[in-house]
Amino acid sequence: AMQDREALLAAAAERMEAGLEIVGATGIEDKLQVGVAETIVGIRNAGIKLWVLTGDKLETARNIGYSTKVLSDEMSIMILDIGSGA
Repeated sequence: AMQDREALLAAAAERMEAGLEIVGATGIEDKLQVGVAETIVGIRNAGIKLWVLTGDKLETARNIGYSTKVLSDEMSIMILDIGSGA
């Protein structure tokens, strides 16, 4: 078994990861880190769905979204704004 260890490990990982659904959440606060846009592009290219929920002002959220490539011109963007209630 030690001769084919790498192949056996790869096969075991493939069996374990079949049909796997990963759900995660993260928060971003303050300054954005270097490489955020490239990381988000990689996430999208891997077929991972990315959702954003923010309490920022709409203009701020859009600017950050486009600069980090979370948003693109090809997307259908939905905005839920219930206003201030005043």
